[in-house]
Order: sequence, then C-alpha cells, then structure tokens
Amino acid sequence: MKHTVLSVPERLEAFRNEMKAQGLDAYIIPTSDPHMSEYPASCWKYRKWISGFTGSAGTVVVTADKAGLWTDSRYFLQAETQLAGSGIDLYREKLPDTPSITDFLITHLKSGATVGYNASTYSIQDAASLSTEMKKHGIKTDGSKIIADAVWEDRPALPSGKVFEMPLEYAGTATPEKLSRIRECIGNAGADYTVLSALDEVAWTFNFRGSDVAYNPVAVGYALIGEERAVLFMDEKKLPAELKEKFEGYGIELLPYEELGIELKKLPANSRFLLDKANTNASIAESLPEGSVIITDISPANVLKSIKNDAELDGFRSAVLKDGIAMTRFFKWLEETMSRGEKVTELSAATKLKAYRAEQPLFLSESFAPISSYGPHGAVVHYSPTPETDTELRPDSLYLIDSGGQYLDGTTDITRTIALLPEPTDQMKSDFTATLRGTIDIAMARFPKGIRGCLLDAYARHALWDAGINYLHGTCHGIGHCLNVHEGPQSIRMEENPVKIQTGMVMSDEPAMYRAGEYGIRTENMIVVKDDIKTQFGEFLSFETITLCHIDTRLVDKSQMTAKEIDWLNNYHEEVYSALSPHLSEEERGWLRRKTLPI
Repeated sequence: MKHTVLSVPERLEAFRNEMKAQGLDAYIIPTSDPHMSEYPASCWKYRKWISGFTGSAGTVVVTADKAGLWTDSRYFLQAETQLAGSGIDLYREKLPDTPSITDFLITHLKSGATVGYNASTYSIQDAASLSTEMKKHGIKTDGSKIIADAVWEDRPALPSGKVFEMPLEYAGTATPEKLSRIRECIGNAGADYTVLSALDEVAWTFNFRGSDVAYNPVAVGYALIGEERAVLFMDEKKLPAELKEKFEGYGIELLPYEELGIELKKLPANSRFLLDKANTNASIAESLPEGSVIITDISPANVLKSIKNDAELDGFRSAVLKDGIAMTRFFKWLEETMSRGEKVTELSAATKLKAYRAEQPLFLSESFAPISSYGPHGAVVHYSPTPETDTELRPDSLYLIDSGGQYLDGTTDITRTIALLPEPTDQMKSDFTATLRGTIDIAMARFPKGIRGCLLDAYARHALWDAGINYLHGTCHGIGHCLNVHEGPQSIRMEENPVKIQTGMVMSDEPAMYRAGEYGIRTENMIVVKDDIKTQFGEFLSFETITLCHIDTRLVDKSQMTAKEIDWLNNYHEEVYSALSPHLSEEERGWLRRKTLPI
C-alpha cells in the first residue's frame, strides 16, 4: 500500500495526537541514533523526518502548541531556510537570548507534566541531566515511549548492508590484540565489562568495514567485551563466511543485533561496567543487571583507535597523495573550463571532483557530502548544494570546496578556497590571509606533552581576533582510518575537552571566517601529532602537515604574514610539488608549478 507523504505541519499534527494519546506533554527528538552517531542511518533520522531540517546537528522539541529546533552556528542560515512554513521555530544555540531546551520546557510546562524521549537515542548523561532538571520543577520524564515509530508510516528498515574484512596490511593490528588491549583498559578501570556502541569503535575493534551509513564505512552492531567473552551483536547475514570463521577462531560470539539488552540482563548481578555516559544510550543502562555499577570514562576502543599505528599512518599518507592528485586535476579542470566560458555549477563541480577521486586506487566513496559553495553559500558553514540551491560559479567571487575521500588505506578531509575573479578585493585578501595564518600557526605549533586541545586553539584564532573576526565551530577534529571523517575523543576548539593530544593522532586543521551574504573562507589540512624535542623542561610535541594540495596565493597578502609563516607556506608548496609532480602529466606539472611558486 502506498502511503501519502505528509508535510512537516501534518507530521507535527500526527505526532502531537500520538503524544496526547500516550499522556505526554512534550517530546524531545535529538539527531542521534542508538549508537550516538553524528550521521545516523535513514531509519533513525527522526529529527530530519519531523522537521525537514537536514543538518548534522540539532534537536527538536514538540509541545502541544509549540515546536522548536535548537542548532549551532554552522546551520543558522540553512535551518532558517528549511524551517520556513514548518511551524517549527529556530533557536540559535549559544546566543545570549536563546533559552536552553530545559529552560524552554520549564517555561512552557506546568508542574505534573511529562516530557518524553526515546531512551535508545538519548545518552545516559543527557537522560540523567534532563531528569534532574525537570524534577526541580515537578516535571516527570519518560524514555520508554517512541512516538515517531507510531506515526512515521514509511520509516526505512534497519540497514542490511554487507561488511568486508579490513586487510591486516592496512589495519596494522589484529582483532585479538585489540581485544586484549581493550580488556587491559577494562581491568585498569576496575570494571568487568564494557559495551561498544559507537559504530566506528565496533568496526575498528573487529577489523571490518561496512556500508550501512552514507559516507561512513561502518555497519550497525554492538559489542560486549569482558575478561572471558567478546560478543558481536550483528545480523550474521551481513558477515562473509570467511570473517565468521575467523571470529569463531578468535572465540568471538555472534548474536542478533536486537539481543544486546537481553544478554546484558543475563550477566551477574553487581557487575561493573566501563561506559562512556556521554556516548552510550540510556536504554543500555536500563538493561544492566541488578546492582550494576557504571564506571564512567571514555570508551577504551575510542581512545585506542585515536592513536594510529604505523600501518594506518602509512595509509593516511598514501590516501592524501591520491587526494592531492585528484584535487590538482580538479582545480586545473575548473580553471580551464571557466576560462572557456563553459557553465560550471556547485553540483557539477562536486561531481567532477568525485570522478577524479574515483580514478585513484582503493577509492571507496566520498567521506562526506561535499561542501561545494560559491560566493554567499560559502558563508553557510555546512552548506551542501541541492538541485534547488545549485548555483553557477561565476568569475566575481570566491569558491569554497570542503570534501574528502574514503580509501581502503585512509580517509581524507580537505578544504580549499580559491578566487574565481581576476583580482580579489583587499577585504578578500585580508580575510583569507588572517584565516590562512591560523592554519599555518597550528601547523607550526610546538607544545608540551600532555596538553589539552583547548589550550592550542588560540594559535588558530590569533590573527583573526586581531582583525576582530571569530568563528564559532571547532578548529581541529580527529579523523578515522577508513572510518568516520569526524572522530574523537580529541579536538582543538574553544570549549574544554579533557582529552590530551597524543603522538599518532590524526586531525584536521581548519580555521575559518564567514561573511554572511558575501563568502566563506577555510583552508583545511590534515595533521599528524608527532614527537618533537626533549629538554630539561620536558617532552614536546608538534604537528606534521600531510595534506598535499596547493593554496591559492592570489588571495595572500604577504604584508600581513610573519617571516616564519611565509617560509612555511613556501616550503609547503615545494613539498606539494615534489610529492605530486611525479604522478602528473607534463601539462599538469607545469600548471602545478605555477601554483606553487614562492611568494
């Protein structure tokens, strides 16, 4: 039977009717899925379904007569457009006049009201915090009622993509050794078990990759690991026979995906679980056996995964080389195509770049939806062109392309901003140079071992702050190895993150600035944390920039830069040319040579 596709206002009406039927006065719908993923599979895109908003971050709250979406600065412009006429108001997070979700609920609900949420898509930490705040005002919370499932008639099924084994030559460490190291972490924490719920942690631990989530080579599953047991909860039809046989040899049990809660309840009473409360869903906590104790810490697999081994680092270097070849060919094509007066749009440019990447060995897919943005669209931080918004690139503004590739040997993430106009304005050059200086200053940073990312963030912002400019998103995020392009637990950003920056971590380096209605600027490279020097004051670390792609020096105002920054840029361009030129045609080498001349 074919269902009629409901508009957002019609979905809200059906949702409110179901809320009323189940005795709820408000309901919270986060972006996350049961695995606390940044990018959920289609069957868990509840927030997108109820609101029509497609950004990767945001939370919808529905009451009997109001509805709101809370999202961050990356999506203010996008959300304003997509929510128009929906009946859902936009609440811009972190602005002084924006109430928090709890303040909103307290204001609009009376004592005795009940706030619902889906415990499987709400973290243990957030569920506890919500309950505590609501109780202060006599408001109850209930995580047991999944309203959307009752009214989302055409909800997609659970993904059933096949998985494949990650070859040891690229993974670098076999599954038994990874399990041994995770068990050591569990024991050191004084725990008996841990549950791996993040999809990239499960894929990394068991050395497989999948196709259940767009751009992220992961598969839906959980893992339970204890001193004597390792259980993978996944539909065994997804696994090739050879991998199942290998798991059996390792002593790994296979159980259906839906049986995690059942198996948890069977464990001994008073067991101790090492769980990341911020990244484990509340329904898992509700399934623990009687008397269980939760020891809170970052998931051991997340920490171990963030520090890359030699094989993974070699793979990253191979991936960025291939990416650099593709980027060079793309920018050469773009320049020549536009110079002939041929039409290029945001979407056609992104399609062409993907084609160049697809020519490279071991290419699997893009690592995220490309941010191919001309002029004013560049000021929309996570803009992604659609047929409705697709705009022609014209020789009168800037073009920002943030993109990446998934290769079997590594994941890439790169942003370049180029001038499409013959002579960039002084403001464009000033903005670009201040932003580029941030990228360079992070790249050149030397810092004591054991430092946290928030203490490095000012390196990226200093030149922008001097110009009275700031950006509200993070500066550096971790990058997975043929896994999620956004990876934790480390970061460099203004907000406090207790995770120390350690040797072997792979991260982005992406300061930025955005002029609403004009353009956006971001120059993003990938960096590897490395050992630097040891002095009487301790050990120091630094970064190695591994991305290989020219930077548009037509946008650089040399007078704003220090001598060290100029030397870094010239040396970087020489490295780019030396690494890429052997893989290019004579014509391509000549083009790249011109783009990498010293300033």
